[in-house]
Amino acid sequence: MKVAIVTESFLPQINGVTNSVLRVVEHLTTNGHEPLVIAPESDGAPRDYQGTRIKRVPAIPLNSILKIGMPIALPSRKLEYLLDGFAPDIVHLASPFALGAYSARVAKRLQIPTISIYQTDVAGFARHYGLNLAHGSLQKVVGKIHKGTDRTLAPSTSACRDLIESGVDNVHLWRRGVNTKLFHPSKINHVTRRTWSHGGKLVVGYVGRLANEKRISDLAVLNNDPRIQLVIVGEGPAREKLQRELSNAIFTGFMSGEDLASAYASFDLFIHPGPNETFCQAVQEALASGTPCIVPLTGGPADLVSDGATGYIIDTSNPRILSETIDSFLRRDDRIEMKFSARNSVVSRTWESVNNELINHYHDVISAASLGLKGRVA
Repeated sequence: MKVAIVTESFLPQINGVTNSVLRVVEHLTTNGHEPLVIAPESDGAPRDYQGTRIKRVPAIPLNSILKIGMPIALPSRKLEYLLDGFAPDIVHLASPFALGAYSARVAKRLQIPTISIYQTDVAGFARHYGLNLAHGSLQKVVGKIHKGTDRTLAPSTSACRDLIESGVDNVHLWRRGVNTKLFHPSKINHVTRRTWSHGGKLVVGYVGRLANEKRISDLAVLNNDPRIQLVIVGEGPAREKLQRELSNAIFTGFMSGEDLASAYASFDLFIHPGPNETFCQAVQEALASGTPCIVPLTGGPADLVSDGATGYIIDTSNPRILSETIDSFLRRDDRIEMKFSARNSVVSRTWESVNNELINHYHDVISAASLGLKGRVA
């Protein structure tokens, strides 16, 4: 099977969209399929990934608009030539917006079936940045994009619900996988942990992009608690601001691979306060590492956590509730059992299993297209 993957974000940018696309590409090539990646042009952008071709289309930096720090592709006839020349069996649209919307229209003209992956709450980000008028418009735009594809895959029940409420009627649940060999409780680094927990402090960690929409500033109450050592892993445009606001926190910078796995396993608790996450892979990686998680009431992370068993689902923007949650965790005498429960909750969610589900979705959509159907039945 030939699969054209059109993605709004790809290497050298590292984020949830990029990581998901990389895992899909690896799975396709390992199983004898032929992927092609089409992505925005970017400084230092690679032209292949493990033998898979990457074709680039013109783009402008989005950080010139919202300081989010990634390029946004422009509609270009080059994309039509690429799709027509590659002649894929299906077009996979990863978190479609500008590039994805144009690609969906091109694929329709070329009579190529499409599957779209809902991964970024663009409208929610707009609302966070104070663009309330844009929020409603963007929500309609995103709904229209997904409604124009043959099938939409969303990573959480809340994301499915948001899409359905926006008028998208071809929505299926498709979760993300996690590398349970890399992210494992055994990866704890005892030397690092002793450094972080000096004086017996509770180590509470965040992993992710350091950007305003992640609401990391809401962790100020943890930063000011003498019982807690807050550890912030990641890079992003808000780092300097956060270092001023969270002056007692340890900022490690960007981590990946074994270093990142070690960090997760060395936390006592993981927290992700961002309310606009459609899934949040960092939560799943923390759980796989045996680290209970604190997540907000809204968004995809609430799907991943069992409240009171593998973590806590709370209003992370409320300092009092956040402090009370820490108090509750410190009083528990079953914290070891909680770590086992966290690990066991995601251990079966391998990338192989979820990407096999994706292949089945491809086949369903291709079969429906060959019969002249839309493939919209769940």
